[in-house]
Order: sequence, then C-alpha cells, then structure tokens
Amino acid sequence: MELKIQKLDNHTLIEVLDEKLDTNIAPSLKSELVLISGNGEKNIVLDLSSCRYCDSSGLSAILVANRLCKNAGGTFVLTGLSDAVERLITISQLDTVLKIAYSKEEAVLIIAKNSK
Repeated sequence: MELKIQKLDNHTLIEVLDEKLDTNIAPSLKSELVLISGNGEKNIVLDLSSCRYCDSSGLSAILVANRLCKNAGGTFVLTGLSDAVERLITISQLDTVLKIAYSKEEAVLIIAKNSK
C-alpha cells in the first residue's frame, strides 16, 4: 500500500497513491488514521487523486476518518475524487455526510473555516 502522509500547519494530508481503495488497502489506511488521530491530529485531508476505484471497505475507511475527526472536534475533508469514486459516494448518500473539496487548496479553506 502506498500512502504519502504530510503533517502540515493545521492538518494532516494523506494521499492514497494506489489506484484502488479496496479490501487490500482499507485496513492499513484505517490503522494509519487511528494512529494519526491518536497522536492528537483532529483535521485530516484525504486525497484520492490517484484512486480510480473504491469499494465498501474503502468507504468504511473514509467513514472511520470522518468519525475520528468529528469525535476530536476537528474536520475531515475528502478531495481528488474520480468520477467513479464520486458516484459511489453519491449513491451511498455519503455526499450529505462528508465534506468534499475539489482541490487541496479548497480542502485547506474548509478546515480553516471550521477551525474558527
């Protein structure tokens, strides 16, 4: 599994560099998220620019991230969605639950706005 994790000013950016966020990758992503959250990070941006496919276990990892940030009083933002992944999120009606940005810059603005 390829993940790029950057601790930035007011959030942690996690980039999934694999093409598929599925049962092979989701458990590792979940454990990374729990570690990051456990280290006190409450704002996370998950960049899926490289992902072309996501299944239910991938969605589950995304929801874990959302819950961890929410419980910590922070913000979780999803960005870089391909059409297929965006469709899955919409069909699952998670677009009403998750904050979705169309760029990393927009994700940072959403976090800044919610941090006030």
